[in-house]
Amino acid sequence: GVASTVANSLLDEAVAPSAIPTLKVMRLQAGILGTPAAGALLSSNQSLSSNLLLPDSFGVIHVGETFSAYLGVLNPSSDLPVRGLSMVAQLQTPSRRLLLPTALDARNNNNNSSLREVAPGEGVDALISRRLEEVGQHILRVEVSYSNNGAKTLRKFYRFNVTDPLQITTESVIRSGDDTCLASIRVENIMEKQGATGGAVAISSIEFDAADGLSATQINVEDESDESDDPVQNITKRPSALELYDSTIILQPGDSYQYLFSVKAASESAALRGIACGDEIGKARVVFQKTMGEFGKIYSSPVICPPTAFLKEDGSQNSKFVVNGSGLSVDVAAASAQSSGRGNGSLDELLPVTVEPIDPPSTMRLSVPERISLLVVNHSTQPMNLQIQLRMSRMSGVVVCGPSFVTLGFVPPSGGSCTIDFQLVALVAGLFSVTGCFIVDLTTGMEVEQPILFDVFAKLPADGTAEEEKKESFS
Repeated sequence: GVASTVANSLLDEAVAPSAIPTLKVMRLQAGILGTPAAGALLSSNQSLSSNLLLPDSFGVIHVGETFSAYLGVLNPSSDLPVRGLSMVAQLQTPSRRLLLPTALDARNNNNNSSLREVAPGEGVDALISRRLEEVGQHILRVEVSYSNNGAKTLRKFYRFNVTDPLQITTESVIRSGDDTCLASIRVENIMEKQGATGGAVAISSIEFDAADGLSATQINVEDESDESDDPVQNITKRPSALELYDSTIILQPGDSYQYLFSVKAASESAALRGIACGDEIGKARVVFQKTMGEFGKIYSSPVICPPTAFLKEDGSQNSKFVVNGSGLSVDVAAASAQSSGRGNGSLDELLPVTVEPIDPPSTMRLSVPERISLLVVNHSTQPMNLQIQLRMSRMSGVVVCGPSFVTLGFVPPSGGSCTIDFQLVALVAGLFSVTGCFIVDLTTGMEVEQPILFDVFAKLPADGTAEEEKKESFS
């Protein structure tokens, strides 16, 4: 039947004589600009084309680029065909082995229809490509199988090294509130200089891929106030090619450029939870172009939200730590949720109750009382009968005006909270830190001293307005 006919055909092909194929591999890449030899006579309109050189090897390969190669199988024989041809390509990276699919891979078709017969003097070819993501030695493994009185195999290995073109480092991450971080990213060209023009990199774009629930915005100083709603007018204002070139960030080897991103909570759940110490807030993604226009894309390592500066390196409290805008309560809540037991010195043990101002002022008028709202949060696992105290002996410049001790009653555990208002007044002009806040557990007598609530600048009022503002404040 048909099955026996196909089996006999495959058997005849397996035992039939076959030519030995020849494998050719070439990396596909852009040309390079060569340096003219001494004494070369080149006209001004031919200098570029005369110096465009085709690479003679795999050349310099960087992380983020797409590695592409041409694989060609030739039949050098003049009378015998290459029978049952199949080719498999794999890329061995420092951590894994990747299969690179080709049209000549017999495993792509269950009926073995991709087994080729190459006529004498003819050849077949295929293209492979893969974006490179790791630094280190890579091996391109190409295996050609054919039938010559049985199955035969021809293997070749091509080694090449992949290096980093750019170094992306996180210079600093600053907490700015419970749900916002400012990340400073530095991009440096760490490639070696190659001739007169090689080694330079143009930064096409840089983005910050924020983690789930977060969004990122680049902070820059570009002035877009001169843009018009009229598209015709905007076309006439388009920059020239020279202006575009001057505005492009081009990094020579050793050059660096710094970017600033604001990362904040975008979803409702993320805003409710906040950004805590140790949270991954995202990665920086840089798209670059090399001298001949080759594109590449590279990512930074994950950017992590830093811990609060509540404690010094020796474990003592940092008196200069400013709670407002720092996300301390978020860190305490996260530490409380992750705490597996007591006695481990975690942040929630040092501050079982936190006090934070709600939208505190940045400036105050001298001798004019101002109402301040404070949020009190119980991070412990037990309800606490609390009293909040603003102690005059621990305050300077800006002091409490009116009742300074307020009993809050029992505050629920595990994030239970309440708000309380106080009147503060600036006694002298200058920049002051609002301190002296204590939480007292009336059941156990435990006192929890709070860090600095916020900083405020006390300024002199305009002439003739001080008495009127003071009367309005007390009314």
